[in-house]
Amino acid sequence: MSVEFDHGVLDNAEKLYTAEDMYRLGIEASTPGEGEDPDLITAHKWFNLAASRGNELAREYRAQLTLEMDSREIAEAQRLARKWMADNRTLISPL
Repeated sequence: MSVEFDHGVLDNAEKLYTAEDMYRLGIEASTPGEGEDPDLITAHKWFNLAASRGNELAREYRAQLTLEMDSREIAEAQRLARKWMADNRTLISPL
């Protein structure tokens, strides 16, 4: 998963609400900048949210990430996704 994106988008994550936006945030978190490590927990969270909104690529990337993560990391990513959904329900566009 080697794709170049502007990592500044993560600074405005709370303003994004479409499945595509969530997918792109997952890509950004899983694609480290120079000298950075990927944030697999955050990436899984965003892919999980995007997948829940019907983004098929996010489902595929999430499945790939689970092969690189342990059960504790996956559980934390799922917890963060549920929390984000609960805290930001009004910011999510309808399907």
